[in-house]
Amino acid sequence: MSVILLGGSPAPHSSSSRLLQHIGERLALHGQRVSRIEVRDLSASALLSLDADEASVARALAGVRQADAIVVATPVYKAAYSGLLKAFLDLLPQDGLAGKLVLPLATGGSQSHMLALDYALRPVLASMSARFILPSIYATSDQLGRSAEGGLTLAAPIAVRVAQGVEQLVSELRLVAPRPVSEPASAKDLHAVPA
Repeated sequence: MSVILLGGSPAPHSSSSRLLQHIGERLALHGQRVSRIEVRDLSASALLSLDADEASVARALAGVRQADAIVVATPVYKAAYSGLLKAFLDLLPQDGLAGKLVLPLATGGSQSHMLALDYALRPVLASMSARFILPSIYATSDQLGRSAEGGLTLAAPIAVRVAQGVEQLVSELRLVAPRPVSEPASAKDLHAVPA
């Protein structure tokens, strides 16, 4: 089974990017094959002109098409998901998530933006025929810290939500296509889809 980590943040070291990486590492430890697409690394002119044939965009779209699950992460700006993520989602066909499991993630400055996932992002994902959209995970910047080693530390409530989200995604993937149990992949096996 393959999982795409789809990052919709314009900043490489944002809270949503770090949360996405953390979840990718957890999925890899469960033996999932994980690849990452950062929308900010794709051709900006191709995204703005809806050019799905541009090389970096075409590779990213193919990655989404071939994935069994998508973990979508975005910062919340003005009570909505990022415009960068929207530009990419606009390039997917109407049924671009057909048959796929989707785990939505978002980060914001305060709890007041928590419902942006349910009112802004979830309807868009559902309209693209996702097979199942897992419960969303929303975290504030205060709930995502840095460890002394530079890794991510999660506040207790978010750590529980992340663990539940990862476990549910792994369980749902096993239901889709049972396979022999393999040795868990290491976090260093995470790789990016080339832009």
